[in-house]
Amino acid sequence: MAIDRLLRWLDASSCNFMAVDTIRRELDNAGFTALDPCADWQLEPGGRYYMVRNDSAVMAWICGTAPLAETGARIIAAHSDSPCFKIKPNAEIIGDGGVVCLNVEKYGGGIMYTWFDRPLSISGRVMTAGSDPLNPRTHLVDLRRPVAVIPHLAIHFNRGVNEGNPLSVQKDMKPVVGYYTPDKLRELMLRGGVVRCMVAEHLGIQPEEVLDYELCLYPCEPAAVCGASGEYFQSARIDDLSMAFGALEAMLATADTPCAATRIMAIFDNEETGSGTRQGAASPVLRDIMERITAVETPDDRQSVYKAIARSFLISADDAHAWHPNYNEKYDPTNHPVIGGGPVVKINANCKYMTDARSAAVFRSLCAKAGVNCQVFVNHGDVAGGSTLGNILTSQLDVAGVDVGNAIWAMHSARETAGVSDQADAVRVFKTFYGDC
Repeated sequence: MAIDRLLRWLDASSCNFMAVDTIRRELDNAGFTALDPCADWQLEPGGRYYMVRNDSAVMAWICGTAPLAETGARIIAAHSDSPCFKIKPNAEIIGDGGVVCLNVEKYGGGIMYTWFDRPLSISGRVMTAGSDPLNPRTHLVDLRRPVAVIPHLAIHFNRGVNEGNPLSVQKDMKPVVGYYTPDKLRELMLRGGVVRCMVAEHLGIQPEEVLDYELCLYPCEPAAVCGASGEYFQSARIDDLSMAFGALEAMLATADTPCAATRIMAIFDNEETGSGTRQGAASPVLRDIMERITAVETPDDRQSVYKAIARSFLISADDAHAWHPNYNEKYDPTNHPVIGGGPVVKINANCKYMTDARSAAVFRSLCAKAGVNCQVFVNHGDVAGGSTLGNILTSQLDVAGVDVGNAIWAMHSARETAGVSDQADAVRVFKTFYGDC
């Protein structure tokens, strides 16, 4: 795997909508057919298909040469979203000298300090009128230039800043977009505000056409390789776009390999806020797709979807916490993965992850077959762990599976760090999972 391709992909995927659009375009180029959920589906053995939900989640699959009910599915799940700041409606807060700040809301659990003093841009989607009120038109937008900054207060006004300083999203994290003369500001506000005018100009439409938007701020610094030997890469949104990229790479690389089993890539949205949306892992979207596939393939078998689910296996791919050399005390003494050590199996006694001994054995065997090392992450005994896609999906699918990921530093920072070799190893395992069937 060429790391440059991943870096370009991360830069292009500046938010959940742009990530899914990037995936969609790659699927189109690889001969996948987009399916309309409102239409009848015609599926062929070996056929390549995908479906987009809410512009922010995408499910892609290659039908097996045998019916899904006979073989089950090989599923890799990841998510498109990452912690960020989302721009509220009526966002402009006007201060002295015509300075305009934006009223924002924190999305997910990001490390807020890492967002200070960075060049920020805006991406997301804008809605305008469509053919009728129930079908507005969607415009994806990415300004791709620095338009905002969240300036930190000088240390002279807060001498204790390095001893700990609680932050308020409403007070401390307002991005500044610029200053305007009274006449210019009056003109912009009459046309819908600074934000609407910026995105409308970028899209080549009138600000008055914008009915609504979902826009977020993102750091403009490009993804890059670092380390004395180029062993690390840094970017925003590594969690979890690196795993989404890995799943896509594996599916495209093995697409021409005949497989009896159906291969599915499920990229959900809203994992960072609990997955409780129609495009999240707690929704029935993946089960609905499996039901429709079995309904087409085996229309006379009313139990086909249950057989398909029972025979399936899921790899829930979401990055893990790497051992940090400055904070050894935060980690389990015998189960802490390191960057460069290979993919990580995530285990939790209180079932925060879906991993059990059987599913861990499956993944270890895949790693052995792919010729890569495998690590284990278990939380320090005094630290409560988070959850991820695996267990959430089991509320909809009675499917066996394992929670895995790559070890990274600074998870949920505005700029995370991961291992180049780990990314290549994860893709090898995913290819083995999809291709050896």
